[in-house]
Amino acid sequence: MTESTFTSREFNRAPGRIRRAAAEGPVIIIERGKPIMAVLPFGAYERMKAVPGTILDALDMEGVGEIEIDFDRPPSIPRPASFD
Repeated sequence: MTESTFTSREFNRAPGRIRRAAAEGPVIIIERGKPIMAVLPFGAYERMKAVPGTILDALDMEGVGEIEIDFDRPPSIPRPASFD
């Protein structure tokens, strides 16, 4: 996926060029050197809008069983005080 950058002037003058670039990946429109807008294919927009799944959906994904997790507490995190 390729990200392209165009100025707001180019956006106004050549919308077809922006549309073709958006088919390849996100297009960032800049004005005065700052990003003001992103143009992306409708399918990508739909995926962003989709309702996120639950933790149960994530645990049901293929390959989740092979993920290694380290549950050791790093020494930089303080432990609660004990008043015995």
